Amino acid sequence: MKERIEIIRSKGLLIIIAAIALLSCSQKIEKPLPVFGEREVINGDTLFHTIAPFEFINQDSAIVNNATFKGKIYIADFFFTSCRTICPIMKTQMLRVYDSLKNDPEVLILSHTIDPEYDTVALLKDFAQRLGVSSNKWHFVTGVQDSIYKIAQTSYFATAMEDNSEPDGFIHSGAFLLIDKEQRIRGKYDGTVEAEVNLLIQDVRKLEREYAGKKSAQ
Repeated sequence: MKERIEIIRSKGLLIIIAAIALLSCSQKIEKPLPVFGEREVINGDTLFHTIAPFEFINQDSAIVNNATFKGKIYIADFFFTSCRTICPIMKTQMLRVYDSLKNDPEVLILSHTIDPEYDTVALLKDFAQRLGVSSNKWHFVTGVQDSIYKIAQTSYFATAMEDNSEPDGFIHSGAFLLIDKEQRIRGKYDGTVEAEVNLLIQDVRKLEREYAGKKSAQ
């Protein structure tokens, strides 16, 4: 009888250990963020949509291009300083992102003006200073208008164009785009909705864990 009780106890202990191990494994496995855009399989390798080559000028008159974000996660959006509709809300929300991630060297922010004729380098500098943000962390860029519109529409899948029917003469997406270290789109969030921006901040951390997991597996 005593031996039987010991066997039952042993089996019970094994079940508990197995349950703990299973729970531990399930907690470690985290579904990766999706990769947006078309993909192509060549010789067994999957090629994903990436951000096209670009070159703009930021608020410090410095060149900003793909190399600026090499090995970095970044968040992109499109705005203009004279916007009276969604831009003020977007910048308030992006400031929340900035404050959450400003001490994280792995993450940068890239804001493109869609009104480069008005938004000069000097004006973007003043705008950034009034927000109280560092140019090493948050790049406000200007450049050739057609180039900005093209990269918005074809690389980031975001709306950016002139529209005389709009109150300020432009129409643009309120999206915040999460870009990974391979310059692939990993998330799209409504920059005017607090809950969406909360999710963005969480997904940045999730993406960082994804890279940490890959590094530890090497």
